[in-house]
Amino acid sequence: MNEDSPPARPYRRLVSNLRSMRFDLGEASGALGDLGTFIPIVASLIAVCRLDAGAVLLFAGLANVVTGVAFGQPVPVQPMKAIAAVAIAESLSPGSIAAAGLATGAVVLLLGITGLVETIDRLVPRPVVRGIQLGVGLKLLIKGIALVRQTQPLALDGWVTAGAGALIVLLASRRPRFPSALVLFAAGLAVMAIVQPEVIARLPAGWHGLHVIVPSAAEWETGIVRGAVPQLPLTLLNSVIAVCALSEDLYPGQGAGTRKMAASVGLMNVLGCWFGAMPMCHGAGGLAGQHRFGARTGGAVVMLGIAKMAVGIAFGASAGLLLAAYPLSILGVLLSFAGIELALPARECREREPFFVAILTAGGCLGFNTAVGVVLGLGAAALMRTRIGDGKPIV
Repeated sequence: MNEDSPPARPYRRLVSNLRSMRFDLGEASGALGDLGTFIPIVASLIAVCRLDAGAVLLFAGLANVVTGVAFGQPVPVQPMKAIAAVAIAESLSPGSIAAAGLATGAVVLLLGITGLVETIDRLVPRPVVRGIQLGVGLKLLIKGIALVRQTQPLALDGWVTAGAGALIVLLASRRPRFPSALVLFAAGLAVMAIVQPEVIARLPAGWHGLHVIVPSAAEWETGIVRGAVPQLPLTLLNSVIAVCALSEDLYPGQGAGTRKMAASVGLMNVLGCWFGAMPMCHGAGGLAGQHRFGARTGGAVVMLGIAKMAVGIAFGASAGLLLAAYPLSILGVLLSFAGIELALPARECREREPFFVAILTAGGCLGFNTAVGVVLGLGAAALMRTRIGDGKPIV
């Protein structure tokens, strides 16, 4: 067989990804750059919706390992935020959450397999994508600040600790390989041990294992209508299109393709949600955060995945308590800097028309949600194209 034949290419790419992986302090630090988003949402899903902590961490970790190998980049694995927000606000059952993840995953997988996701990518003007990144990035920044504000100014888990953490990150920016997120994570564990020693002292080990979840007819209806419908635009635009755009920005010539990204999102939900996994996706914010704190290869998320699986299996019965006790001051700093990093690519929109579209999209994302922001951005781009009269997209 010719070495350039199509069947050989995926194998060569996989071998190249494995060879390029690093497992040093920089990668370990970068692996933690997404925890500001991951921990609060996962802890809430476990506490409010009674998801099995062991299953959630096991499948999230497995997805980390697989994507790290498949993409060769620190592509994150995050909770699907629209589904999580509805589930937490309305205390949805594990069956309804599974139905939402299965339905969303099936649609995204179909779009990836058929290549329709590439058509969607071509139809969305680049300033709209940059606006999504700007809007979601600012949301993460605001959420990070809000987490810090929930603490007391002078408490050990408080504003002063958050300020010290932010100072460490800013000073470390002059030394890119300094593992600032690793330092912050270790500091957070120390603060938790001092402030809430009873959590660690009484932490029971063990996990009862996996069980199959089969949603009822009512749970299918609830999951699809309340979870999958609002999640689909967010998944396609932020978890596939925007993350691929950021991947190309950070790793020119090695960016992840939209078909592969969509297939990845689809498969990890279609396979995992039957067994209690939370609905999962990739995300531009997570990639930005992990890159910001030092991750450059798939080795970062492979290490993170192994750690998640180990905690899930060893402490699945009590992992929810551990996650809920982690200091908000540290999580707020991690989340804030991840948001800043995600928003930075929007600076490429320097001309008046692209900048207007990006800002309008970001405003819709901030004021309403990603779907509204996209509609506003697409509408503005279409009107400007009509006014210009040349039929060319706003870029």
